[in-house]
Amino acid sequence: MPPESTEEGRWFADNLLVHEPMLRAWLQGRFGASVSVNDVIQEAYLRVLRIRQTDTINAPKAFLFATARNLALNAARSAKVRGEHVSEPLDESELLDESSNVRESVAQYEELEILTKAIQSLPDRCRQIFTLRKVYGLSQADIARKLDISARTVNAQLAIGLNKCADYVGKFREKGSA
Repeated sequence: MPPESTEEGRWFADNLLVHEPMLRAWLQGRFGASVSVNDVIQEAYLRVLRIRQTDTINAPKAFLFATARNLALNAARSAKVRGEHVSEPLDESELLDESSNVRESVAQYEELEILTKAIQSLPDRCRQIFTLRKVYGLSQADIARKLDISARTVNAQLAIGLNKCADYVGKFREKGSA
């Protein structure tokens, strides 16, 4: 039975999984190579789901981001204590300062939210290819091999994805300025 067929699976897909591209980009931008983004995201999912078993989570997205931020901070601190090479200096005061550039941060989150919705609106195969290329950074050749399709198909699906995402974002902006 697929996980989405259970109530918990549907809640996970609807309230957490939909935010993964944005969370991944946010963690990458904030922490860079100082933490393993994949590990942080997986641990954040586990913690949020554990909490949900005993408590109501009113704002799942905010809770997920806060949990991931705390996990990433702990991971970066641990790496620093262990003396592991961190390619970018970690300025914790910048990470914890909620007031700096709040307006800019909110605008960026809103744009990421719109882009996430645009990507989610793509047809399944197109979304899969678009995500592998734009979120995970796989080359077109790697995507073709991974999905056992031609590079030409990958290229065509990427073009479709880019056009549909641009249209989606454009329509959203037109609504906002009207």
